[in-house]
Amino acid sequence: MKIAVIADIHGNAPALEAVLADIDRQGIRDIVNLGDHLSGPIDPASTADLLMARDIVSIRGNHDRALITLAPDEMIATDRFTHAALSDHHFAWLRTLAPTRHMDEHGLFLCHGTPESDLVYWLEDLTPEGIVHRSDASRIERLGAGVMASVLLCAHTHIPRLVTLSDGRIVLNPGSVGCPAYEDDEPVAHKVETGTPHASYAVIDKTGQGKADVSFRLVAYDHASAARLAERNGRPDWARALSTGWM
Repeated sequence: MKIAVIADIHGNAPALEAVLADIDRQGIRDIVNLGDHLSGPIDPASTADLLMARDIVSIRGNHDRALITLAPDEMIATDRFTHAALSDHHFAWLRTLAPTRHMDEHGLFLCHGTPESDLVYWLEDLTPEGIVHRSDASRIERLGAGVMASVLLCAHTHIPRLVTLSDGRIVLNPGSVGCPAYEDDEPVAHKVETGTPHASYAVIDKTGQGKADVSFRLVAYDHASAARLAERNGRPDWARALSTGWM
């Protein structure tokens, strides 16, 4: 049985369309979606419509939470743009999403950042100077303690990564469908750059006896059109990230 894992679409409808088409070509029916669906200066409403039309198990990310809990004047610029682009039925859908989810029938646990926070990086960490690096094994283990699932799914950093814990559980970040690079100033100023404009997701192949093969998929799409939309919406920083995978 195969399960596609998508995350961090960030309102990039062209990237999502390409990823869903790639999933369909492989005959994969089950999809899980790890949050930060809509926040981005591209096409949030079309992205929401695509997701709502499919039977996709979804949870909310930190930006999804901001869209339904903050007033627009309290939001960062990207979320304000997104909030203005959405309709009432989009917000109603966002409000149905839980921050985490257990899928016991598949041995999966879904979260956006870590089991306890949608803002904390799980598989990556930062130096005081803002250098992003793979987190220490002990920290990764500690953050996953007590979560009863064979496959722990996270997102948030946009970096595809797979880590095997000492007890055989795996922690998987599928990367980002729609945002291959970004800058943040929390907890210290830093950049995350994948170095490619490709849309990223992962496929879990449950092979039996509690084992799972994992493959990462990097999908080419018309990233130039997404970059033009971001540029038109006043975000040259996003346009560069979408065009190159670098900030």
